[in-house]
Amino acid sequence: MKLSEVKNSLTRLSELHFVLPDGTPIPSHFHITEVGIIQKNFIDCGGTMRDEKVVNFQLWSSIDVDHRLQPQKLNDIITLSEKLLDMGDFEVEVEYQGAETISKFGISFNGTNFNLTNKQTDCLAPDKCGLPAEKPKIRLKNIRMKETSCDPNSGCC
Repeated sequence: MKLSEVKNSLTRLSELHFVLPDGTPIPSHFHITEVGIIQKNFIDCGGTMRDEKVVNFQLWSSIDVDHRLQPQKLNDIITLSEKLLDMGDFEVEVEYQGAETISKFGISFNGTNFNLTNKQTDCLAPDKCGLPAEKPKIRLKNIRMKETSCDPNSGCC
């Protein structure tokens, strides 16, 4: 989800709710402790130089259970961040404390909640890495087979 989409979604809300991928809501007294840009310059496994920028929100829950961040306040923080950090309309990722370490998530919006989505690693240059293309998965027809064995000429194996 791009930053502009987050901002647009915030204008339609009266309360902020974030939900983890497993459906667990983040406690409503969370703080957003950071809004920033993360820039990553790297070379992928195929030797291509890459430059990636994302907007980062860090969510944090504390003992301050009376705290409630309002959508307009978050929009104000984002607007200030855009101005001071020369922030572009990049994809947004969210950091949140997992069981053992900080977890990174993508974000989507369902009209009511911001849903944190799992992120996956992937090869960025499969054509240069020598990775075979994934074979399409097909569903085999349900063929009745003899209980003892399958005749190689029957077409069932």
